[in-house]
Amino acid sequence: MVSRNSRQEAIKTIAATQPVKSAIDPTKTSISELYGENVFNMALMRKVLPKNVFASLQKTIEKGEKLDSANADAIASAMKEWAVAKGATHYTHQFHPMTGSTAEKHDAFISYTADGTAINEFSGKVLIQGEPDASSFPSGGLRATFEARGYTAWDPTSPAWILEGINGKTLVIPTAFCGWKGEALDEKTPLLRSIDALSKQAVRLLKILGKEVSRVHSTVGPEQEYFLIDRNFYLQRPDLIATGRTLFGAKPPKGQEMEDHYFGSIRPRILAFMNEVEYECYKLGIPLKTRHNEVAPAQFEVAPIFETSQVASDHNMVVMEMFRQVANKHGLQALFHEKPFAGVNGSGKHNNWSMATDKGENLLEPGHTPEENAQFLVFLAVVVRAVNVWGKLLRVGIAQSGNDHRLGANEAPPAIISVYLGEKLQDVVDAIVKGGKGKSRSGSTLDIGVTTLPTLPRDAS
Repeated sequence: MVSRNSRQEAIKTIAATQPVKSAIDPTKTSISELYGENVFNMALMRKVLPKNVFASLQKTIEKGEKLDSANADAIASAMKEWAVAKGATHYTHQFHPMTGSTAEKHDAFISYTADGTAINEFSGKVLIQGEPDASSFPSGGLRATFEARGYTAWDPTSPAWILEGINGKTLVIPTAFCGWKGEALDEKTPLLRSIDALSKQAVRLLKILGKEVSRVHSTVGPEQEYFLIDRNFYLQRPDLIATGRTLFGAKPPKGQEMEDHYFGSIRPRILAFMNEVEYECYKLGIPLKTRHNEVAPAQFEVAPIFETSQVASDHNMVVMEMFRQVANKHGLQALFHEKPFAGVNGSGKHNNWSMATDKGENLLEPGHTPEENAQFLVFLAVVVRAVNVWGKLLRVGIAQSGNDHRLGANEAPPAIISVYLGEKLQDVVDAIVKGGKGKSRSGSTLDIGVTTLPTLPRDAS
């Protein structure tokens, strides 16, 4: 039980706490210089890989072609040289077991020789495949404990990056994780399989419509909501520490009445945290774009722009871990549980999802005249039908204890999977159902009634 005195001491400490200054000064180091500096990205690979190796790898990343393992040694050598030059001493195959977090085993680049010296080594074989002990990871009952062997397989479509620690750096290689018989033991393998399946059918459909493309990518921009509380309070709550949410206690004297926290002025201490964590994410090539106060007190949101789904998934896991680490530096605790506090809004991870061809065309872009855009209407119909046919599967995909605590009340109803098109597209769809062509509503302008303010374009609902 938290004593009255300990809480009062925590309040005194918090009142005296000042914002923490970041080691990065944006007036001396521009964001464009910072962005992606710790990522083995396409621009870097174009410079350091032989032309034929880069061309082959580019086809794998952008067009989904089979990875040519003959190029693995050249890629591994370039990756190692870059990482070691950055100060990395170890590498790890990072994967997403069914635990809700990432997993990693670190190995040193260094190899020991018979004459008592040591050299840095990293082969293509080691890059492509790792072998962590899989006996203690959840498998859904697929395997007995003695069938412990598991493999990590390098995912070349998601770039490797440098993890910076206080006393050293590690090369992080995104991977998938599977069992000896090929069973998916992670969250990423099913995602990659679904991306391949979607691409195959979307390419087939586009060919019927008269368009030749090699690959269709699933894209997503995952908005991330989170809470920040002072660690002096957090460490007095064993329920928060153990479960990520409060299990008992009285409601606060002020909740989210009038929603005055939403889009409110960001406090200096929180803004200092946001600035620093953004710098760290920029170094890893994570395209964070938006930050703001959310509805509940002490709740915030960060949103990136679209990326391919597998990269966005990897980046979201990195974002959450980076937020936790930087928050601690600022004397704060970042909470990502979907419903850490009863009586106020919980935290969602809203996915802005779409599909794009390898030529960059967004297949769910309606254009100004969606009623005349046959390609868009076909893909819209496909998505609506998929939600209708597979609604229960979509529901299962989000059904876990944390999210089911969040859903309901003022937030999304937990048992309803639906599609809202908006009035503009609904008019088009209704007309098609009736056998006509239909005409979408055109956006109008909004006159605010103040001469000094501009006339604004008003979208149709």
